[in-house]
Amino acid sequence: MMKTEGMIVKINWKQKLSSRKFWAAVAGWVTSLLTAFNVTENVIARVGLIVAGIGCLAVYMLAESMVDKARE
Repeated sequence: MMKTEGMIVKINWKQKLSSRKFWAAVAGWVTSLLTAFNVTENVIARVGLIVAGIGCLAVYMLAESMVDKARE
């Protein structure tokens, strides 16, 4: 939970983790961080692919949970 001007705001993690924009931001942040530490381009590309893969799995799992919930 976050506080915003005296109010408590709940974060909808399902929505955040299923957002392509969120995963693009994570990949961009990780790439920037690796570049700042002079990591080779080959390693940066591999890490970027791993982040993208994790994002795909997260979106898939959340979509499946929504389908299963709708079936009940």
